[in-house]
Amino acid sequence: MALDHAILVSLTERAASGYDLARRFDASIGHFWPASHQQIYRVLARMQEAGWVASTVQEQDGRPDKKTYAITPAGEAELNRWAAGPSGREAVRSDFAVKLRGFRDRDAIIADTRVRRADHVARLTEYEASEARFYPDPSALEGADLGAWLALRGGIHTERRGIEWCDEILTALEGPGSR
Repeated sequence: MALDHAILVSLTERAASGYDLARRFDASIGHFWPASHQQIYRVLARMQEAGWVASTVQEQDGRPDKKTYAITPAGEAELNRWAAGPSGREAVRSDFAVKLRGFRDRDAIIADTRVRRADHVARLTEYEASEARFYPDPSALEGADLGAWLALRGGIHTERRGIEWCDEILTALEGPGSR
């Protein structure tokens, strides 16, 4: 998947400025497809050249004009083409796993594992709060709402597995009850 497709998915929800897209990424899509503000603006320009998005300029008092992007029929066609194809296997890149593999400093690994575990717990708490707030009745969901909930569930499962892995590492390095 390219960042282009993540932006197109976001624009199917509603038109947005580059700034608004960056904020949306920070709050949702960025949890599984991170992008900097600069990357988003570069890709929007490329997508506009390709005809996948169109922009309108809104004048603002005392501030620079605001450019809002919307997906075009060509962008919808590209998104449909991409969505119909199979997803490739996702590459997993982890500095932490390489550090474990090298196992140079037991205390550093324990400390790193504790920080990672706390991060997993914090993100799991955030995801579960979002699920309770936005999806109180998952059985009633359809279409894009169902897809968004399922993606969120993937994040919840990932964080739970991350906590379990950290617990396994801490148990192996410090013994049972080390969490």
